[in-house]
Amino acid sequence: MTTAALLCLALLTATPDTETPAASTPTAAVNAVLDDWHKAAAQADEARYFGHFTPDAVFLGTDATERWTRDEFRAWAKPYFSKGKAWSFTPMSRYVSFSKDGAVAWFDETLSTPNMGPARGSGVLVKDGGTWKLAQYNLSVPIPNELMKEFKQRIEAHEKKQKGK
Repeated sequence: MTTAALLCLALLTATPDTETPAASTPTAAVNAVLDDWHKAAAQADEARYFGHFTPDAVFLGTDATERWTRDEFRAWAKPYFSKGKAWSFTPMSRYVSFSKDGAVAWFDETLSTPNMGPARGSGVLVKDGGTWKLAQYNLSVPIPNELMKEFKQRIEAHEKKQKGK
């Protein structure tokens, strides 16, 4: 490679990108919001994390009892954020779809998590002005079909034990 080509390559890679990738396409914008939301949790940035929700958002956790409004979820999560370590979910893949008018997006993503292992998230975002906000998020732990019978029995036994308390 010539010196001129190397210089051009260096200038191209050093020049700031003036177009924000998040704004380049609707899918990129949704991905940027979701990626930042996950990063905010990993960085224990409570304000940024909960700022990605609509005021009436719902978070569905992995436990059957975990259906929270945004504010209920924030109260539950506050001790984790206060300790400076919330949770770390790394998206491995994500699929995003949009309503015909482009005002609603829904997605599903596979996640790598240090505490739960493989997980799945799905949800709905709505456009609030020019900003995408999470209206619902559903976190789940996929169970392989081969293990379903065992887990079903264990869940039923757990529920029976809980009712007997």
